Amino acid sequence: MSRAKVCRLTVDRVVYIDYKDINLLKHYVTERGKIIPSRITGASAKHQRMLNRAIKLAREAALLPFCAD
Repeated sequence: MSRAKVCRLTVDRVVYIDYKDINLLKHYVTERGKIIPSRITGASAKHQRMLNRAIKLAREAALLPFCAD
């Protein structure tokens, strides 16, 4: 039986995920540019919603690619 995944953002007491923090966002995006689901990353529902918004804003601001080539 595998261990339950723990939300790293909850452990670090993250209140706001900034869309300009590319180093953090890259951990939650595949090499093809797709957002990794929370069942794989272990992110809580609240933080997963914040991550989705931040990643989509970063894509619009051209900080992250929409899809990797």
